[in-house]
Amino acid sequence: MTVEEFRASDGVGFSGALLALWWDARGEWEKAHEVAQDVAGADGAWVHAYLHRKEGDLGNAGYWYRRAVAAGDSRLEWEGIVGEMLGR
Repeated sequence: MTVEEFRASDGVGFSGALLALWWDARGEWEKAHEVAQDVAGADGAWVHAYLHRKEGDLGNAGYWYRRAVAAGDSRLEWEGIVGEMLGR
């Protein structure tokens, strides 16, 4: 599934972090946050951080980003950093 297909989907079959992001794509920040709060692990922390960053609560976002990075795979982080910088 592509990002575009994800955005256009009806949300059926998604759970956890992806469901939170699906709600966010629809402008439903509160629902997205409610879902993200119940997602354990690095993925949940990452989405939770993103939502607070979007909200403008950078202190809270920082807390969740620290939890996401500490629990994440450093190889994936490296790939993400390289991808982001190459795309500029």
